[in-house]
Amino acid sequence: MKFRKATKEDIPQIIKMISDDELGKLREEYKDPLPSVYYKAFHNIDIDPNQDLIVIQDSDSSIIGTLQLSFIQYLTYKGGIRAQIEAVRIRKDRRGEGLGETLFKWAIQRAKDRDAHLIQLTTDKKRPEALKFYERLGFKPSHEGMKLHFSK
Repeated sequence: MKFRKATKEDIPQIIKMISDDELGKLREEYKDPLPSVYYKAFHNIDIDPNQDLIVIQDSDSSIIGTLQLSFIQYLTYKGGIRAQIEAVRIRKDRRGEGLGETLFKWAIQRAKDRDAHLIQLTTDKKRPEALKFYERLGFKPSHEGMKLHFSK
């Protein structure tokens, strides 16, 4: 198993994973060819030094997991850096093997290596099993998050 930075060639497999659940199916558009918006987003992520789009590669070189780790500079916390975890997915046929925990341990260490003062995430309230998983890893529900979606 290998952790590495995602490449443009990985994008179809990543989008397939993030669209492979009840919520992802509603907001993603996985098809062949993949819509160009995903490649544009990847380009922006790839050139930003404060973004890590990571994949887990299996011994046969297939992608079995992914997450995006963003580093956000703040004035608060004495100019601290927060690490934000997003878009965590393990390929459906590989869930239950401890890969998610391994991926999170990698992300936590990466945040520490970048001198982040904390690591945070949000989870949809429609995913109670994810909340239990995050709590088991030591994350605490400390704030109430709110969002305002814009229509296109």
